[in-house]
Amino acid sequence: MSDDAEAILDVARRVKSAGGRALLVGGCVRDPLLGRIPKDFDIEVYGLDPERLKAVLSEGFRLDLVGASFGVIKLHGHDIDVAIPRRETKLGLGHKAFEMEYDPSLSIEDAAARRDFTINAIYRDPLTDEVIDPWNGLRDLERRVLRHVSPHFTEDPLRVLRGMQFVARFGLKAWSGTVGLCRKMTPEGLARERQFDEWAKMLTKGVSISAGLNFLKRVEWVRYYPELAALINCRQDPEWHPEGDVWKHTCCCLDAFAEQRTGADDDLIVGLAVLCHDFGKPLTTFFDKRRRRIRSLGHDEKGVEPTLSFLKRLTSEERILREVPPLVQCHMRPFGMWKAKAGESAIRRLSAQVGGVDRLIRVAAADDAGRPPFPREPAALEWLASEAERLKVKDAAPKPLIQGRDLIALGMEPGVSFGRILKVCYEAQLDGKITTREQGLSAIRKICYNLNRFK
Repeated sequence: MSDDAEAILDVARRVKSAGGRALLVGGCVRDPLLGRIPKDFDIEVYGLDPERLKAVLSEGFRLDLVGASFGVIKLHGHDIDVAIPRRETKLGLGHKAFEMEYDPSLSIEDAAARRDFTINAIYRDPLTDEVIDPWNGLRDLERRVLRHVSPHFTEDPLRVLRGMQFVARFGLKAWSGTVGLCRKMTPEGLARERQFDEWAKMLTKGVSISAGLNFLKRVEWVRYYPELAALINCRQDPEWHPEGDVWKHTCCCLDAFAEQRTGADDDLIVGLAVLCHDFGKPLTTFFDKRRRRIRSLGHDEKGVEPTLSFLKRLTSEERILREVPPLVQCHMRPFGMWKAKAGESAIRRLSAQVGGVDRLIRVAAADDAGRPPFPREPAALEWLASEAERLKVKDAAPKPLIQGRDLIALGMEPGVSFGRILKVCYEAQLDGKITTREQGLSAIRKICYNLNRFK
């Protein structure tokens, strides 16, 4: 038995001895029913007020207290949250604009009515294994239906995006009544970080990401993400894109990405790049009368600005804003470089621009796979991967052989010239003119001598 499982039983026994009842609820009940292993656990405790619950748990656990009146308690060292059932009153805009009243006497059915979807309103008693299902979540889970629990659903607009990622992750189809409620809701005052969390879950855990996007389209929330909405009905040349418009292509690309996710830290970076990779097409698509075909010249370069606009609406995380746009900008390069049989310098420079060729290859592979039933063309990506591996720039950008501390060691004083010299050295390294640190130091000595600054 795992440490968390033992802790859950310990909590349930302590609560029972004190006159209450502890029930597992939410994802930790849902996921095992889907054959998945839960990573965290939510427990609701009935019959004990917050102070009494805190006293009972503190006898066996170190507690981290979260929320008003200690309504949510985290067990230190465990992925377990313990909470009191609560009543909520909507006060204003946003995900957090609620007045909460913790009520241990609340019935299970009334407590469940405050939850989002029926599949998340299933309870299990860890002591008896009794399953309590007041809103028929088991039936919906079996039928793969996403259904809201009660009219309280509309009080929290974040639930629309939760629906998006649940549809993508669990192969669910949204009930028409739930779709209707979602259409009446708006992202009123939702913090971008909360929105981003749901997008990240869809991209890193979704099995059918296209289903999540099409849910967003069906509930008419795609209009709140204009860069995405612009993809709908943006035409493509049917010879190269038999799958349809850019929206359909993006959906196909994301499903292909989901199949090749590695579980690595950069899955989110790659997934966002795949999502955004054709944001430039609505800005560049035209019908070429001379060639009698639809073209989108320069859409890779033009995609950078709308990508940043979309991402900034969701996050301020520097790494995301820095690393995703170059992948969008360069997503066509692997095929162009393969056709041109680009040299070592070009491959090193590409790696430096995108932070490692492997991520760009994954974006390009998803793009290539997003044209069903058009056959994939792996030759270009296999060539680039082989060359990048040979040049040791596949997994990361080339690390500068010469750094600021080397200049200081040579007797130079930090200043404006530092950056210029380091840039010249790195450019020479990318061109293959400098391949060792010693060669770089020798080049710097010459530069310093010419500038009459070497001491």
